[in-house]
Amino acid sequence: MQERHPTGERRALHGQLLATLGLLLGIALIVLPAVAQAAEPMPFGHGCKAENGVRFCPTVKLSERVPTWDGVPIDVDVTLPATGEGPWPTIAALHGWGTKKTEFEPLAHYLAEHGYAVMTDSHRGWARSCGSEESREKELPPGSSCSEGWVHLADTRYENHDTEYLLGLLADEGIAEPKNIGVMGASYGAGQSIELAYLKNRVRMPDGSFIPWKSPKGKAMEIKAAWPIAPWSDLVDALEPNGRFLDTEIAPRGQSYEPIGVLKQSIDAALYAEGPLLEAYYAPEGKDPEADITRWYALANAGEPWTPEDEAIAHQVYSYHQAYGMPLEGGKPAALLLECGFTDDIFPPEQCLRVYNQVRALKGYAALMFGDVGHQRASNKQNTTESFGAEALQFLAAKLKREGTAPKNGSVNVWTQTCPKSAPAGGPYLAPNWAKLAPHGLTLGSSAAQTFTSAGASPTIAAEFDTVGEIEHGGANVCKETKSELEPDTATYTMASPGFLMLGLPTITAHVATTGPYGQIDARLWDVLPSGQEILITEGVYALTANQTGTIKFQLNGNAYEFAKGDTVKLELMGRDAPQWRASNAPFSVEVSNLSARLPTK
Repeated sequence: MQERHPTGERRALHGQLLATLGLLLGIALIVLPAVAQAAEPMPFGHGCKAENGVRFCPTVKLSERVPTWDGVPIDVDVTLPATGEGPWPTIAALHGWGTKKTEFEPLAHYLAEHGYAVMTDSHRGWARSCGSEESREKELPPGSSCSEGWVHLADTRYENHDTEYLLGLLADEGIAEPKNIGVMGASYGAGQSIELAYLKNRVRMPDGSFIPWKSPKGKAMEIKAAWPIAPWSDLVDALEPNGRFLDTEIAPRGQSYEPIGVLKQSIDAALYAEGPLLEAYYAPEGKDPEADITRWYALANAGEPWTPEDEAIAHQVYSYHQAYGMPLEGGKPAALLLECGFTDDIFPPEQCLRVYNQVRALKGYAALMFGDVGHQRASNKQNTTESFGAEALQFLAAKLKREGTAPKNGSVNVWTQTCPKSAPAGGPYLAPNWAKLAPHGLTLGSSAAQTFTSAGASPTIAAEFDTVGEIEHGGANVCKETKSELEPDTATYTMASPGFLMLGLPTITAHVATTGPYGQIDARLWDVLPSGQEILITEGVYALTANQTGTIKFQLNGNAYEFAKGDTVKLELMGRDAPQWRASNAPFSVEVSNLSARLPTK
């Protein structure tokens, strides 16, 4: 069952990432004898044991869970250096969707060996933090309750508040250095780490207001550094992109829901289904309108016409369930090292670039790492993950321990997609900032008019390259080939490759004349090989408004990929690519003319 869901594959890639970090960092695998100390730390009142060269201080029994700020009991572990009483620079490692506190324990052991205290918890509504039925009914700690302990979908007022409250308790116990906190996470936890970086030294209350972040005993707290791996920064855009984001601009507030975009249907379905299979507790439908995941899922899948309720949900998610759009009140976020995948179909590069552009404009610290990494279809090759792991550890040491030098502010570290999958990634390609990574470009296109409709192109190819469908048939594969064909009901543009390295997001500019409501442009960029086979390089989507006419500009997800000389670069535009993108509820047609697609090159 789990292999049919994209986050099952994501857990596998996280395991690969952590295994690679283990090789890189030399994690000890033997149990060492306890070291006698004058005063043994007891984080959250939990005893510690010597293990793997560190002290591991877990929540063992359900009754030992820690009631958070509103009484929901949280299952939380702490890993400490082998000796010392603290305080230490502290890192909160935040797990992904469908996992729990154990996801980052191998990395926690390494970090503790190198002088950090590390907190790993199961987020509210997951596993033993009220996710499982047993955890909601048995051995509740005094003063705690699971009556409303459901998943709040990374709500800045709830999940983030939990993390800050727990870190505050550690500061009061003399374990965490209160103004020397780092956060990191993967996928769901990566989005939360960006949220926490944006909160920085503030707590968001249930009414949406902000107060200074202080520990329960009044210590001023602050996050100094965040390392998000395969993150989302704008959850509305991540699940229903409308194509309005451009990497050359700072996204204005509300861009991602004006208009509401096109649902990543198969991905969204798999994410929703996976939760209950893996001990997630969703709010009973209608019980909590600000965390009604079941209702939100049903409405998103029903599609157009968009109602006031649909719009209110988009505003709700934008306002409270993501970092981007959060009021900064004249400040700037904590330092961010953003790791994104060009071949990540769930959270593509714009999720990092949106934050990078804003933080750089605010004169804050943001650096980028891009490659064939992240969620499927990504390969997560060892030389790429080793490079990113080493850079991240350098970043954390500089920001939290004042050791060494952090990667230069604004810097970009890119590794390429290569085929076959057994080949190492190419790179690194380095630049002082995103704009200078690929300042040149090649262009393909045509002034001639071509028309496509909502009927769509080849349903066989659409199904074959659906992200979830790939997993069901043996796994996601960036090097997957299919026979190249001229698909019906598709606008197609080609050029002979002179041999070039594409680095970044292709930009499409075109004139469109749309007939009908709720139109969409689904785009794919292929490398057609001399053999007649083709490889999908990147894709994208643009949500059209009713009868939209005029010039549009949008970008594909992008890639770092070398087109060999003699190959054919092929761009396709179509009106239906389901189930990857949810098909429109109404018929429409689009005439495209004066199309120019610029492919960024170095």
